Amino acid sequence: MNDATSPQGRTESAIAFLRELIAAQVDGEAAVQAAIGARLAQAGCDVSHHDYDPAKVPVKGEIDAANGATGLRGAVVGELAGQTDLPSLLIFAHPDGEPVTDADQWTHDAFAGEIDNGRLHGWGVADDLAGCAAAVLAVEAAAASGQPMGRVVFASTPSKRYARGVAALLHDGLRADAALYLHPAESGVGMREIKALASGHVEFTITVKGQAPDTTEPGHTAFSHLSANPVNKAFLVYTALMQLADDRAARVRQPQMEARVGRATNLHISRMQCGDMRKFGRIHDECIMGGALSFPPGETLAEICAEVEGAVARAAQADDWLRDNPPVVKWLTGVTGAHVPEDHPLYQVTARAVGAVTGEAPYVNVMHTSSDIRNPPVEAGIPCVAFGCLCGDLSQNEKRDEWVDVDDFLRMVDVTTRVVTDWCSGRQD
Repeated sequence: MNDATSPQGRTESAIAFLRELIAAQVDGEAAVQAAIGARLAQAGCDVSHHDYDPAKVPVKGEIDAANGATGLRGAVVGELAGQTDLPSLLIFAHPDGEPVTDADQWTHDAFAGEIDNGRLHGWGVADDLAGCAAAVLAVEAAAASGQPMGRVVFASTPSKRYARGVAALLHDGLRADAALYLHPAESGVGMREIKALASGHVEFTITVKGQAPDTTEPGHTAFSHLSANPVNKAFLVYTALMQLADDRAARVRQPQMEARVGRATNLHISRMQCGDMRKFGRIHDECIMGGALSFPPGETLAEICAEVEGAVARAAQADDWLRDNPPVVKWLTGVTGAHVPEDHPLYQVTARAVGAVTGEAPYVNVMHTSSDIRNPPVEAGIPCVAFGCLCGDLSQNEKRDEWVDVDDFLRMVDVTTRVVTDWCSGRQD
């Protein structure tokens, strides 16, 4: 058996803890949280449990018309006390994964943490048990280092399906000088990137009314010039929205995003629905469009909604039917963006840690729209960056055999430990 403090011992301990969290998934989220809380307590943390109702969290800069979260949820917070004259750090990750279904379709045991060809497989490992494990292991290492440091907090907070765990804690007064979000990287790059910029994103529907021709005939084609075809009217609205998209692309600036994809903002209509696809001879009474708009940090949801509604209103004013029957815009979901510049001390500390562990200078992933890095800055004015190991989650892996790269996970643990010790000891230059 290897000494737990030796490199091999630390590696075995890290993998064993990740496997423990995967195995706990069989008994649900509460079991995962219990394992995390117990390990934090062993590290010397003051551990607390926070129950909250996601529907009652007063989030800022967010739209959730559907409010998908139901019932009480629980967050676990481990606080490692530190010196008040040194910087503090909030780490967060989410223990909740996708509901367990069809685990028998996996080619690996979904709850055993089997390693195959350098990949550790397990339910929830990429979303986000590896983040939770890396945080706990880094807190343990920081506690064992004996270095003078500021306060370190790890919050294991539900996140999926509008669980809003970290937002609930921030609104209850949890504070730190900086924040770190740990989550495996879906981009295929892993620990070579840092998420320091997240675009805002909003989704909406637009309902355009129509009117069938005044006839009792079952077919409307011969009378269609006497109708208000909602498809034709919807295309008037669509044209106005595409003009808005082009205008915004020319007007709205964000250099990093433009260098990556040529523009800082996008608007598209991705769905259109009108009537029964089997009855092409009839005019229906409405057409519904669904779309989304991404926008860089610095713009607000209120500004974005006003621009879209203004474009729709202008299209309606230019058409007799739409002027009397204005289209209805419904906002479904939306979040505000956030950005930590590369010259910010938090980014600098993180980039140095990534470079020291991986041997490569990291770069900023500027295309991770709606990332949870937005929560600390938007909700509480706390700068936040994120990183994570190479992975394949359920959405990328045909709903089975979720995995993280073992070597990159171990690098994630080492980078997290360096960020904690360097930031909280004041070594920010």
